[in-house]
Amino acid sequence: MFLSKPALHASVAALCLLAAPVAMAQDADAFDFANMTPEQKNVFGAEVRAYLLENPQVIMEAVAVLEEREKAAQLAQDDTLVADNMARLMDDGFSWVGGNPDGDVTVIEFSDYRCGFCRRAHPEVSELIESDGNIRFIVKEFPILGEASLVSSRFAIATLIVAGDEAYKSVHDALITLEGNPGNGPLRRIAETLGLDAEAIMAEMDSDEVTRRITETRELALAMNINGTPSFVFGDQMVRGYAPLPTMRQIVDEVRDSQ
Repeated sequence: MFLSKPALHASVAALCLLAAPVAMAQDADAFDFANMTPEQKNVFGAEVRAYLLENPQVIMEAVAVLEEREKAAQLAQDDTLVADNMARLMDDGFSWVGGNPDGDVTVIEFSDYRCGFCRRAHPEVSELIESDGNIRFIVKEFPILGEASLVSSRFAIATLIVAGDEAYKSVHDALITLEGNPGNGPLRRIAETLGLDAEAIMAEMDSDEVTRRITETRELALAMNINGTPSFVFGDQMVRGYAPLPTMRQIVDEVRDSQ
């Protein structure tokens, strides 16, 4: 049977737990592995092996306990990361803010336009915001999947700088559903279809300001141990990865109830 690293660690923990009753039958020095004689080690190993063969479920029980402990530790760490970076999350001075600007719950998404799960989440996030009506939504441009991702984010941020919030929202929706690579032709067509100044946006894409915004968002993600997309913050709760609409609604309700 193949065991992952966490499972192997849990197995070691299980062996340590199993050693306890054996230790009770021996003095402390005898149970100290460093002080055991080869004969004592063989006896001890045989007893543990016999127990595991008779009770193999113990290993999986130990794995389950370990996973729960690691999950709890991760949640606690994420709570601290969110609290420590709340100011930059809520108001970095440049990220697009949509939904209800005065909403009682803020949802933040670190997103990459070429990310399959970001694309899957997009209509569900939109439905959440529209159906709820009281969510403040912030998009963090976080291109991590290569040049196409970076070009897409540069185009979106340039649109926000040149043409404002409404134009950004339209471009964001177009990019997250764009098929094929975002070359000059497709990007220019998006701008022209939306009635935007393609030349001005394209000229802004490589500006120092666009670069600064991407760099600062990457630094924020690094500070929060975010290395994948989508990653969300609902109020003060971190959610790493895709979450279906019912789950997001449940989290929003939990955030509201805790306020």
